[in-house]
Amino acid sequence: MFLLREPSDDAVRRFLSSQKDLPFSYGEVGASRKDAPPRGYAVDRYRVKLGEGPEAYRRAKEALGAWRQFDLGWVRLLPPDTPVEVGATVGVLARHYGFWSLNSARIVYLIEVSGEVERFGFGHGTLPGHGERGEERFSVEWRSEDNAVHYDVWAFSRPKHPLA
Repeated sequence: MFLLREPSDDAVRRFLSSQKDLPFSYGEVGASRKDAPPRGYAVDRYRVKLGEGPEAYRRAKEALGAWRQFDLGWVRLLPPDTPVEVGATVGVLARHYGFWSLNSARIVYLIEVSGEVERFGFGHGTLPGHGERGEERFSVEWRSEDNAVHYDVWAFSRPKHPLA
């Protein structure tokens, strides 16, 4: 949804309520579990080393579980206290040059892996109220072989609206 001004809290609640039970806006639900995108989508990937060791991994997990990846100044997750669990529906409110966008998404799956590689994260997919179609995976991992902690974002998408 594209808006000329920031929506009120009540408008955001109504929007999210209208999206809660709708189906995903794309057919390849869960496909972000793999690093091979479905045909016809653009792929974005961002990976960065956050630090080393169990404390860095604990902090990274905590941040991801609190949706801190959306604390960018020009974008907000709504409601901000949404639990990271399968089926949770969220809104992503973004401020652009001269307008706002409010997009809806739902968590598709969780990632919780233990062993030589510890991994935590989730994938969320677009709903009909989103300006794009596709899925995004957020994860953090700690590898015992080099003690490194990484943050990884992997997404496939295509525009649904001309402004997207």
